[in-house]
Amino acid sequence: MQHKGEIVEKAVRQSGLPLTQLAPRIGKSRRWLYNAFENPNLSIEHILIIGKIIHYDFSDDILELQRVRNLEDPISPQNAYVVSAESAEYWKNKYLTLLEKYNTLLGG
Repeated sequence: MQHKGEIVEKAVRQSGLPLTQLAPRIGKSRRWLYNAFENPNLSIEHILIIGKIIHYDFSDDILELQRVRNLEDPISPQNAYVVSAESAEYWKNKYLTLLEKYNTLLGG
């Protein structure tokens, strides 16, 4: 049975994305990627980041991700807009708060 690093390596290689492009997108070096491919205990966080970049769902391959997926409610098309609207509202409020602080610092 393959370990996490090997599973990630296989998916990355099949994606066709060169390691020279993947490494900077995750903020790591190529050497880090090679070490990650050999790491049987590669963190779930890094696996999810890599999966998002290469558009690959590792939850079918890695047991820990299956458990996480089962605990979370999947986003259905019906409530996908709600999630986007909440996210947009959050960032709008954050922007307005920062803008108010900025104006206060300027003395306005």
